[in-house]
Amino acid sequence: MSRRQFIKLLISMLTVAIASIAGLWRWLGGAPGKSEPPGRPLAHAPGAPPPDSADSSVVSAEPLLSFMVLSDTHVNGAFAEQSDKLRKALGDVAAFEPKIDALLITGDITDAGSESDYREYDKIVKEFKTIPPIHANMGNHDYYGIWIDKDGQWNKDAMPNGKSDALSRKLFQDRFGLERVYHDFYVNGYHIIMLSQETYVQEKPEVGEGAWYSDEQLDWFRKALEPHRDGSPVFVMIHQPLPAAGQDGGSGQLIRAKEFRAILEPYKNAFVFSGHRHQNFRSGQHYTPETFHWFHNASVGRTRPAPGDGAATSQGLFVQVYADRVELRAREFMDRSWIEEGSWTVPLAK
Repeated sequence: MSRRQFIKLLISMLTVAIASIAGLWRWLGGAPGKSEPPGRPLAHAPGAPPPDSADSSVVSAEPLLSFMVLSDTHVNGAFAEQSDKLRKALGDVAAFEPKIDALLITGDITDAGSESDYREYDKIVKEFKTIPPIHANMGNHDYYGIWIDKDGQWNKDAMPNGKSDALSRKLFQDRFGLERVYHDFYVNGYHIIMLSQETYVQEKPEVGEGAWYSDEQLDWFRKALEPHRDGSPVFVMIHQPLPAAGQDGGSGQLIRAKEFRAILEPYKNAFVFSGHRHQNFRSGQHYTPETFHWFHNASVGRTRPAPGDGAATSQGLFVQVYADRVELRAREFMDRSWIEEGSWTVPLAK
């Protein structure tokens, strides 16, 4: 064999070897970080390309509904921190791809339910012209006007400081154009229900920081769910979390929890979202499967730091609904990143 023939043979062998290695590399999934694990949502950070996929026949189908769940924004007319964090969250939502169809706030919109807090909230929201309409329910802090005196100071001894729970409800309802503190609506054919605590300690001292739902609201909730006996998914927003199964709640919880769970029991594709605890998505349990699916959100205004991490944080939950599943991802608004610890895919029951 001549030297020229030997070199040609060597080049051919190297070409085959390189092609084989490249094929094996693609089969194994490519470079780390290049694509997402199977079953992960396809939503991506604004300005970034969607993840690559060799076979996108199933996982890359367009979502039928995309919405962002915020909680505990705690807007305060006297402090800039929570306002700045809400601006970051809304700025992220405004620039999001894919576009978000609905924006929800699950209570504690304000720090003290005062007119100045709501004015600050209005001022922030008006800065963002391209966000979807915001729907909200009331949290315990939205009833805190009774603790604030005429000088804007916390004054427990003078409670209710010339205020009332009825005034707190009116301020909330006027802000969101509601006839009562609970309501429902449809987006892209999907049903979203916003339940709300109806009273606080000025009217009903025994509720403490818990969420009291009246017979009227629970009966309304029961009827609102009836169309979903066909198995269609439904999304329910509350503020205070549930106590342990089989118990009614106390302060800081949904009080009539046993009845709430009983109402939901027939609906296997019901998703419940709560807030209140400000728990960081990088720690603790955020998904509890019951007869329904219960997700516990973090906070926009006051998420607690994760253990060993003192960095400023502001978090929410992004939800995408597909024909056969619901995909959820925790979002860090401070740097517009996904939180690895907060990622779930829930198949819809047939």
